Amino acid sequence: MIIFEWVLAILLGAVLLSVLANKIAVPYPALLALGGTVIAFVPGAPRIVLEPDLALALFVAPVLLDAAYDTSPRDLRDNWLPVTCLVLVAVGLTTGAVALVAHGLTAMPWAAAIALGAIVAPPDAAAATAVLRQVRLPHRIVTILEGESLLNDASALLIYRVAVTAMSAGSITLSFAAPTFLLTVLGSLIAGPVLALTYMRFVAVLNRSGDAPTSVLLQFIGTFGVWLLADRMGLSGILTIVAYAITIARRAPATTPARVRVPSYAVWETAVFVLNVLAFVLIGLQIGPIFEGLAPDQRTGYLFISAAVLATVVLVRFAWVMSYNAVARWRIERVGFHPPRPMMAPTVKGGLVVSWCGMRGIVTLVAALALPNGDGGPAFPFRDLIIFVAFAVVLGTLLLQGLTLRPLLMKLNLRDDDPVGQEVARARLVAYQAALASLQGEQSRLAEALRVELEDALVQANGQAAVADPNGSADGLRLRAVNSARSALLGLRRSGEIGDAAFHRLEEEMDRIELSAS
Repeated sequence: MIIFEWVLAILLGAVLLSVLANKIAVPYPALLALGGTVIAFVPGAPRIVLEPDLALALFVAPVLLDAAYDTSPRDLRDNWLPVTCLVLVAVGLTTGAVALVAHGLTAMPWAAAIALGAIVAPPDAAAATAVLRQVRLPHRIVTILEGESLLNDASALLIYRVAVTAMSAGSITLSFAAPTFLLTVLGSLIAGPVLALTYMRFVAVLNRSGDAPTSVLLQFIGTFGVWLLADRMGLSGILTIVAYAITIARRAPATTPARVRVPSYAVWETAVFVLNVLAFVLIGLQIGPIFEGLAPDQRTGYLFISAAVLATVVLVRFAWVMSYNAVARWRIERVGFHPPRPMMAPTVKGGLVVSWCGMRGIVTLVAALALPNGDGGPAFPFRDLIIFVAFAVVLGTLLLQGLTLRPLLMKLNLRDDDPVGQEVARARLVAYQAALASLQGEQSRLAEALRVELEDALVQANGQAAVADPNGSADGLRLRAVNSARSALLGLRRSGEIGDAAFHRLEEEMDRIELSAS
């Protein structure tokens, strides 16, 4: 009962901190982590230690799926080079630089130092998503940062797994590591879509009635089930979930009715917020057990090493991103900028923003806690130090970068031409014209009223559908028009004329019209 009371108190405190964060215009994860740290030193505060496997499944899987579901494969393809460089090169450079610093300061074995580098290398998907949803950035920068946050955990954790194995085995060869790496990546990218298609067929048979509570529950069961299955198969849970979510996102809209999709989105939004709240508060609470395990004379040394690693993490990302940005701008000056569709060209300001969006989160802390603790075998060398440094990097980046991100954006005043808004306008025209075309040949007064309603909705600047005709006998015509409009939207997305951001905006518009016929 005491733990339950503390959970309620933590949730209430997190809500208050989130409200405060909105009022003072700072990302709420930073305040939540800071609040958890303060609670950790309150007398009688709970000593909650995260179980690594549970934390990854509970906190990372649904947050990652939510982020991946909204990701546009088309936009990722358009920006594949900067995303790939961040996922592979930036993670590799950060891992190597941190390993050099840790080995130099502590004489830590190389395998352990590389494990530490891999632990602190990847910016966290939950932190990035929570921050990016509170600020306005050009669409290209958002695409790059979201793509990075979705995929870099996988590359870092694969390096981490190899380093931990090498530390346990005494050595490891490239001939062993490379095939393992490739099989894990390929297996995850194949398993994700296969599991998504299997899930959709299973749900179609099991939930023919389209009951919203049952459908939402099955979505959560499927998410956690895919993560656990990938883990049992030795695959990357992160890559599997990302591939699973993107496949679901491409196929589900055509078969999911609005009466299921609308409450589903609302439940997922609430659940992801609660999980983010708990994750970042629990990050702060970890400092209590960590400090209790340290001797007083160790803390000064640990703080110095943590500061050195934190500085390394921030500076390496800044150096790489700005170097890449300079080369990209130099190339544009020589050959021009010819993207497949309108987007903001690389700029110094954009490079500064990407450099500064390097908040670490729950994955970093969980990976550190997952190191062997001596139960049933030898403990991982320097485990306490690695956990302390991981916590310091998470808290340091959340406070240093999270609290200063909005002032930086206001100072830089980055703007693009709103390519998503332009796509929405073009797609709305096509969708509503398809809806009107479906009414051709209908001469009834109800059909004429629906034509007027759709034409009004088409010309409204804010994109909101007109008030529905209360006459229920128009429902059949309304649904026919909505289905035609939805088919046109799906066709535009399949052809690549619009991205997922524009598609989901108009999907919500179609859902409102469809629900008005219920």
